[in-house]
Amino acid sequence: MYLTGFADEAADGIDAQIKATVELGWSNIEARNVDGRNIHDLSDAEFDVVAGKLQDAGVSINCFGSAIANWGKQITDPNDATAAEVARAIPRMQRLGAKLVRIMSYAVIEGRGPEDQMAEERFKRLREIQSRFADAGLTPVHENCMNYGGMGWPYTMRLIENVPGLKLVFDTCNPVFTDDRTKDQPYPKQSAWEFYSNVKEHVAYIHIKDGIWYAETGDTKYTYPGEGSGDVKRILTDLLDGGYDGGISIEPHLAVVFHDDSVGSSDEVRYDNYVEYGRRLAELIKEIGHGDKLSS
Repeated sequence: MYLTGFADEAADGIDAQIKATVELGWSNIEARNVDGRNIHDLSDAEFDVVAGKLQDAGVSINCFGSAIANWGKQITDPNDATAAEVARAIPRMQRLGAKLVRIMSYAVIEGRGPEDQMAEERFKRLREIQSRFADAGLTPVHENCMNYGGMGWPYTMRLIENVPGLKLVFDTCNPVFTDDRTKDQPYPKQSAWEFYSNVKEHVAYIHIKDGIWYAETGDTKYTYPGEGSGDVKRILTDLLDGGYDGGISIEPHLAVVFHDDSVGSSDEVRYDNYVEYGRRLAELIKEIGHGDKLSS
């Protein structure tokens, strides 16, 4: 088992992302953005610089936090952009030795019910994505975020049933603020434990963030791991008691929120929050009796 994280929450630039990772004693980053752009969207020259700095520092990329089929992509749009992102990601993953790539299942179509979401088209496109990465020896993992599979655990299971070989990255906090579309309107929020319990046999990777949903304001307050409603301690205990030996990736959201430009903080606060978050996660893992499994 190893710890890693979305280091773009520590800093925009790769130098400070590497610095935060090394300060934590880790040797992996889940790469998402560098200087405000996803790693699969950097120019070749920019990517070469990033790859060189990672190599010099002895830091690896364990997972591409890609934007492939994410909440910003509509299933009603042509597939060209997604196909191009996959094509750019594969050789870059291979160069960096990354084996995992985070994907999603396109945004929920607003104004339509959960059973009117062009599911078959989503399955078709994800089968193509899965196949292209698998043929390259890489593993796409679907995240339960603001997408079709994130509408509730049964929708994630539909993806599993219709996309052979698909694995999951489970995010502990996304259920906290996400409507449970398996229930009647007005949709309640999801239970992280219920979602995890029903999909855990397909989970190959974990994102750790935590928070509390405030219905009266419609906002989520993000917290350190174990202090919110994401069942972080319970999920990690079950996961590690069951022999999980993969990556656990932090996505603090304490100083920045990747998909909300209105949330930001000073460079120093961002960096310090990220490092503190990583340290608290390590302490939580020790608290539940699995400190011996920690590695860089």
